[in-house]
Amino acid sequence: MGLMRVILTQDVEKLGKAGDVVRVRGGYGRNYLIPRGLALVATPGNLKRAEEIRRRQLQREARNRQEAMELAARLADVVVTIPARVGEENRIFGTVTNQQLAEALAEKGFQIDRRKIELPDEIRTLGQYQATIRLYQDITATVTVWVVRAGEEEG
Repeated sequence: MGLMRVILTQDVEKLGKAGDVVRVRGGYGRNYLIPRGLALVATPGNLKRAEEIRRRQLQREARNRQEAMELAARLADVVVTIPARVGEENRIFGTVTNQQLAEALAEKGFQIDRRKIELPDEIRTLGQYQATIRLYQDITATVTVWVVRAGEEEG
Protein backbone atom coordinates (compact mmCIF):
# COMPACT_ATOMS: atom_id res chain seq x y z
CA MET A 1 0.00 0.00 0.00
CA GLY A 2 2.02 2.95 -1.23
CA LEU A 3 1.27 6.62 -1.06
CA MET A 4 -0.25 8.49 -3.95
CA ARG A 5 -0.45 12.16 -4.80
CA VAL A 6 -3.92 13.57 -5.32
CA ILE A 7 -5.34 17.01 -5.97
CA LEU A 8 -8.26 17.96 -3.74
CA THR A 9 -11.26 19.28 -5.68
CA GLN A 10 -13.07 20.31 -2.48
CA ASP A 11 -12.01 21.22 1.04
CA VAL A 12 -11.47 18.00 3.03
CA GLU A 13 -11.28 18.34 6.80
CA LYS A 14 -7.86 17.50 8.29
CA LEU A 15 -6.41 17.06 4.77
CA GLY A 16 -6.47 20.37 2.92
CA LYS A 17 -8.31 22.92 0.82
CA ALA A 18 -9.56 22.62 -2.75
CA GLY A 19 -6.61 22.77 -5.15
CA ASP A 20 -4.05 21.42 -2.64
CA VAL A 21 -1.82 18.56 -3.77
CA VAL A 22 -1.51 16.04 -0.92
CA ARG A 23 -0.07 12.59 -0.33
CA VAL A 24 -2.54 9.98 0.89
CA ARG A 25 -2.56 6.22 1.28
CA GLY A 26 -3.41 4.52 -2.02
CA GLY A 27 -6.57 2.89 -0.73
CA TYR A 28 -7.87 6.11 0.79
CA GLY A 29 -7.33 7.94 -2.48
CA ARG A 30 -8.69 5.25 -4.83
CA ASN A 31 -11.55 3.97 -2.67
CA TYR A 32 -12.75 7.13 -0.96
CA LEU A 33 -11.49 10.49 -2.25
CA ILE A 34 -11.57 9.90 -6.01
CA PRO A 35 -14.92 8.01 -6.25
CA ARG A 36 -16.64 10.72 -4.19
CA GLY A 37 -15.27 13.47 -6.43
CA LEU A 38 -13.19 14.94 -3.62
CA ALA A 39 -9.86 14.44 -5.42
CA LEU A 40 -8.16 13.72 -8.73
CA VAL A 41 -4.97 11.78 -9.40
CA ALA A 42 -2.07 14.25 -9.62
CA THR A 43 -1.26 13.96 -13.34
CA PRO A 44 0.33 16.89 -15.24
CA GLY A 45 -3.02 17.72 -16.87
CA ASN A 46 -4.82 17.58 -13.52
CA LEU A 47 -2.15 19.76 -11.92
CA LYS A 48 -3.09 22.48 -14.45
CA ARG A 49 -6.74 22.01 -13.42
CA ALA A 50 -5.67 22.26 -9.77
CA GLU A 51 -4.13 25.67 -10.45
CA GLU A 52 -7.46 26.78 -11.94
CA ILE A 53 -9.38 25.40 -8.92
CA ARG A 54 -7.02 27.19 -6.54
CA ARG A 55 -7.33 30.46 -8.49
CA ARG A 56 -11.14 30.25 -8.42
CA GLN A 57 -11.02 29.43 -4.69
CA LEU A 58 -8.91 32.54 -4.01
CA GLN A 59 -11.32 34.69 -6.05
CA ARG A 60 -14.28 33.24 -4.13
CA GLU A 61 -12.57 33.88 -0.79
CA ALA A 62 -11.75 37.46 -1.81
CA ARG A 63 -15.39 38.00 -2.85
CA ASN A 64 -16.73 36.45 0.40
CA ARG A 65 -14.33 38.59 2.46
CA GLN A 66 -15.41 41.75 0.58
CA GLU A 67 -19.11 40.94 1.04
CA ALA A 68 -18.53 40.26 4.75
CA MET A 69 -16.72 43.59 5.18
CA GLU A 70 -19.56 45.45 3.44
CA LEU A 71 -22.15 43.65 5.58
CA ALA A 72 -20.14 44.44 8.75
CA ALA A 73 -20.13 48.13 7.79
CA ARG A 74 -23.93 48.08 7.26
CA LEU A 75 -24.52 46.21 10.54
CA ALA A 76 -22.37 48.65 12.55
CA ASP A 77 -25.20 51.21 12.54
CA VAL A 78 -28.00 48.74 13.26
CA VAL A 79 -29.92 49.00 16.51
CA VAL A 80 -32.31 46.15 17.29
CA THR A 81 -35.10 46.34 19.84
CA ILE A 82 -36.25 43.13 21.49
CA PRO A 83 -39.39 43.23 23.64
CA ALA A 84 -39.33 41.03 26.72
CA ARG A 85 -41.80 40.21 29.47
CA VAL A 86 -40.44 41.41 32.78
CA GLY A 87 -41.16 40.85 36.44
CA GLU A 88 -39.85 42.59 39.53
CA GLU A 89 -36.70 44.74 39.31
CA ASN A 90 -36.97 44.68 35.50
CA ARG A 91 -35.80 41.06 35.37
CA ILE A 92 -36.78 39.22 32.21
CA PHE A 93 -38.74 35.99 32.27
CA GLY A 94 -36.22 33.65 30.63
CA THR A 95 -33.37 35.15 28.58
CA VAL A 96 -32.95 36.85 25.24
CA THR A 97 -31.69 34.30 22.70
CA ASN A 98 -29.64 34.54 19.52
CA GLN A 99 -32.73 33.20 17.70
CA GLN A 100 -34.74 36.26 18.83
CA LEU A 101 -31.93 38.51 17.63
CA ALA A 102 -31.75 36.68 14.27
CA GLU A 103 -35.51 37.22 13.82
CA ALA A 104 -35.22 40.91 14.75
CA LEU A 105 -32.36 41.32 12.25
CA ALA A 106 -34.42 39.52 9.57
CA GLU A 107 -37.19 42.11 10.07
CA LYS A 108 -34.59 44.75 9.21
CA GLY A 109 -33.56 42.83 6.07
CA PHE A 110 -30.46 41.02 7.39
CA GLN A 111 -30.51 37.24 7.01
CA ILE A 112 -28.03 36.08 9.67
CA ASP A 113 -27.67 32.48 10.84
CA ARG A 114 -28.38 32.46 14.59
CA ARG A 115 -25.31 30.26 15.17
CA LYS A 116 -23.12 33.17 14.03
CA ILE A 117 -24.58 35.49 16.68
CA GLU A 118 -22.83 35.72 20.05
CA LEU A 119 -24.67 37.46 22.87
CA PRO A 120 -22.89 38.73 25.99
CA ASP A 121 -23.43 36.12 28.73
CA GLU A 122 -27.11 35.77 29.51
CA ILE A 123 -29.33 38.77 29.01
CA ARG A 124 -31.69 38.76 31.99
CA THR A 125 -32.48 42.45 32.54
CA LEU A 126 -33.70 45.36 30.44
CA GLY A 127 -31.09 47.60 28.88
CA GLN A 128 -28.59 47.99 26.09
CA TYR A 129 -26.23 45.19 25.01
CA GLN A 130 -23.70 44.57 22.25
CA ALA A 131 -24.01 41.38 20.19
CA THR A 132 -21.14 40.10 18.05
CA ILE A 133 -21.85 38.49 14.69
CA ARG A 134 -19.16 36.28 13.11
CA LEU A 135 -19.51 37.00 9.40
CA TYR A 136 -16.47 35.35 7.81
CA GLN A 137 -13.25 33.92 9.23
CA ASP A 138 -11.85 36.92 11.17
CA ILE A 139 -14.54 39.47 10.20
CA THR A 140 -17.11 40.31 12.84
CA ALA A 141 -19.78 42.97 13.27
CA THR A 142 -21.19 44.46 16.45
CA VAL A 143 -24.90 45.19 16.73
CA THR A 144 -26.56 47.22 19.47
CA VAL A 145 -29.44 45.40 21.13
CA TRP A 146 -32.01 47.20 23.27
CA VAL A 147 -34.05 44.94 25.49
CA VAL A 148 -37.28 46.75 26.41
CA ARG A 149 -40.40 45.92 28.36
CA ALA A 150 -42.93 44.21 26.08
CA GLY A 151 -45.47 46.78 24.86
CA GLU A 152 -42.93 49.66 24.99
CA GLU A 153 -41.09 48.86 21.77
CA GLU A 154 -42.92 51.55 19.78
CA GLY A 155 -41.10 54.69 20.67
